[in-house]
Amino acid sequence: MNNFPILSLITFLPLFGAFFILLINSKNDEDVTRNARYVALFTSLFTFGVSLVMYAMFKPGNPGFQLVETWHWMPSLKINYKMGVDGISVLFVLLSTFLTPICILASWFSINKHVKEYMIAFMVLETMMVGMFCALDLVVFYIFFEAVLIPMFIIIGVWGGPRRVYAAFKFFLYTLLGSVLMLLAVLAMYVYTGTTDIMVLMEKTHFPLQMQYWLFLAFFASFAVKVPMWPVHTWLPDAHVEAPTAGSVILAGVLLKMGGYGFLRFSVPMLPVATAYFTPYIYALSIIAIIYTSLVALAQKDMKKLIAYSSVAHMGFVTLGIFTLTEQGMEGAMFQMLSHGVVSAALFLCVGVVYDRLHTRDIGRYGGVVNVMPRYATVFMIFMLGSIGLPGTSGFVGEFLALLGAFRVNTTVAVLAATGVVLGAAYMLYLYRAVVFGPLEHDDVRRMPDLSAREISMFVPLAFLVIWMGVYPSAVLKTISPAVDKTIRLYQQGIEYAAEHELPIKENAAAPQTEGLKE
Repeated sequence: MNNFPILSLITFLPLFGAFFILLINSKNDEDVTRNARYVALFTSLFTFGVSLVMYAMFKPGNPGFQLVETWHWMPSLKINYKMGVDGISVLFVLLSTFLTPICILASWFSINKHVKEYMIAFMVLETMMVGMFCALDLVVFYIFFEAVLIPMFIIIGVWGGPRRVYAAFKFFLYTLLGSVLMLLAVLAMYVYTGTTDIMVLMEKTHFPLQMQYWLFLAFFASFAVKVPMWPVHTWLPDAHVEAPTAGSVILAGVLLKMGGYGFLRFSVPMLPVATAYFTPYIYALSIIAIIYTSLVALAQKDMKKLIAYSSVAHMGFVTLGIFTLTEQGMEGAMFQMLSHGVVSAALFLCVGVVYDRLHTRDIGRYGGVVNVMPRYATVFMIFMLGSIGLPGTSGFVGEFLALLGAFRVNTTVAVLAATGVVLGAAYMLYLYRAVVFGPLEHDDVRRMPDLSAREISMFVPLAFLVIWMGVYPSAVLKTISPAVDKTIRLYQQGIEYAAEHELPIKENAAAPQTEGLKE
C-alpha cells in the first residue's frame, strides 16, 4: 500500500470523470444535463473519499514529504514527474477535494446552460488544483499552477454575469503576467542548479545573494497576484462579482491559497536572505491590505464585492503571518488560509442562496430575511462570526496566532494589523444586519423560501468545520506544526550559511526567529 500512487490517483480521478462526462451523449438534453451532474458529483465525492484515505496514511509527526511518487519524465533534462505531500500541502489537498462536491451541488440548478461543459471545466480545475499542491518538481508545479487559469477563465467567461468577459480577461492577464516572471525564475534556478527537484532546492541549495533577490521578486510577482496583495488585488472583486456562485467559492476557497502556499514552499526556505530583506516591505503591503480593503468593504452595496474585499483583508493576515518568520505566525497563516477557505466559501454560498431567489446582490434590497428564512439566518450567522474571528470559531485561531507572531517581531505592525479585526467585525455585522434583520418591507423577500435539503447538505459540513477548527484547533495544528518548524529551520540555516560565507545581509533584514525552533 505504501507504494500505491495515491496522490496521482487523487489528482487524475477528476480528469477521468471529465472524460466520462465528455462521452455522455443523448438526443435528450435533459438526460445529458442530469447525467453530467451525477457523474461530476459522484467523481468529486469519490475523490474526496480517496483523499481521506490519503490523510489516514499521512503521519502528522513527520516533517518531511510523504507518499512520494517519482516517475522519470524527461531524464535527459533531469525533470521528473514527482509528487508528495507534507504538513503544509496535505490539508490544501483535502480542502480542494472537500469543496469541489459542494461546488457541484451549488451549481445543481443555478447552472442551466452548457451544463456538460461546465462540469468538465470543474473536474479539470480540481485536477489542476490538487496536482499543484502535490507537485515536488518545479516544472510539474508550474504546469499545474498555470493550467488552473484555463478552466477558471472559462468558468468566469462563459457562465459569469453581464461583465464576465471583462472580468475573465482581467483575471487571466493579471495572473499570467506574474506567472511569466515565475517561469523565468524557474529557468534561472534550473540553469544554476541543474535540477528542478523541489526537495533538493529546499534542503541542499544555496543561491548567490543577488540571485536570491531577483528570484524572490520573480516569485513574488506571481504569488502576490494570486493571494492577492495590495495593490495587485483589483482583479479579485471583478472576478468574484461576475463568476457564478461555485466559481466564487472555489476561487476564494482554494485559488487564493496558491499564493500563500507558494511563499511557504519556495520563497522562505529557498531564498532566506532575500526573504529577510524584503520582509519589511511585505509588512507594509499587508497592513495596507488589511486596513484599506476593510474600509473599502465597509462602503460596498454589493454583497459579493463586500466579501471579496474582506478576502483581501483576511489574506493580509496570511502574508503578515508568513513573513513574521515565527512558528506562531506561520501556523497562524496556515490556519487562516484553511479557515478562510471554509468560511469565505460558505459566505459566497450564502450570497448565492439569496441571489438564486431574488436575482440581486444589492444589500439594500433585502432586510428582515430572518422572518422568512430562519435556517438561513442561523447558518449565515455562524459563518459571519467565523469571518470576524469570534472565539470558538476557526477564524479566531488563525488571526490570533498571526497577530501573536507579529507581536513577537514588531509591536507597531501587530497593533496596526489588529485594527483590521475591528474593521472586519464592522463590515460583517453591517452586512448581516442589513440582510437578516430590520423590517420586512419587500414582498419578493417575504416570498423567499428557506433553505432546501440540498442547500442544508452544503452548509452543514462547512458549519461543522468552522466550529470544530475553532474548538479543537490542535487537530489541525498537529499536522501543520512539524512542516512549519522545518520551513523555519531551513530559513534559519540559509541565513546562517550566508553569514558563515560572509555574504552581506542588508541592514533592514529582519532578525531571524530562533526561539522555539526544533533541532
